[in-house]
Amino acid sequence: MRVINFFLVFFFSASWFIFSQDLVVGIVENDADSKPISNVHVINLNRVEGTITNKNGEFEIKAEVNDTLFFSYLGFKSIKIRVTNDLIKFKKSKIKLTELAYALEEVVVSPYQLTGYLEIDARNIPLSKTYRYNIPGLPSRGYEGGSNSPGAITKVFAAIFNPVDFLYNIFGKKPKQMKKLKLMKEDYQIRELLSTKFDRETLVELLQIDKFDIDEILRNCSYSESFILSANDLQILQAISQCYEEFKLLNRK
Repeated sequence: MRVINFFLVFFFSASWFIFSQDLVVGIVENDADSKPISNVHVINLNRVEGTITNKNGEFEIKAEVNDTLFFSYLGFKSIKIRVTNDLIKFKKSKIKLTELAYALEEVVVSPYQLTGYLEIDARNIPLSKTYRYNIPGLPSRGYEGGSNSPGAITKVFAAIFNPVDFLYNIFGKKPKQMKKLKLMKEDYQIRELLSTKFDRETLVELLQIDKFDIDEILRNCSYSESFILSANDLQILQAISQCYEEFKLLNRK
């Protein structure tokens, strides 16, 4: 009897394992002409795993029912799709992406009067320096502060002596989302996608926090405004990850 029970438990456990390894297989197409789109990033927001479509627009990714898939491609509107039994059962499901219309705006190349001589122009163009301060004893590579900001030094010490009050409201209330940081850094496809993006859209979806919160996290970790504005999403991810590790250390203390 015990042997039978053992085999029953083994059978159901194996069945559950196989079921949990379901794959979503589909094709991503342009909604305008139904042509396949290659190199579309597909991310399972629940599992924090990613893949890209091949030259025929095809992809496959591990997913369970009620997982959310996030599709992103430059020049097209990103979309989210909830995984259903039908999506898993019927292979080659077609996912349509809508192309965005970009309006070109007038761009001012330079506000300075350039002569064309590098030596002269280098002296005439003012530089906005960004300093990064290292504090002995803290597990950090440093704290940034803009030279044009009169409160640059104050921001550094504010982040040291009173960092947990703000960071707890972000990290402490969303520990599961923040634990995704490590998984995001380990997944090559997600890292590749983030390195090409500057809109914080993917980070917002993965971490389930507002774009405003992302900026506030970086400010309270003493990253400069120039870094916040110019960094790509992968650099922002790494900065938030470092800040999160410091928060965990301070929280333990």
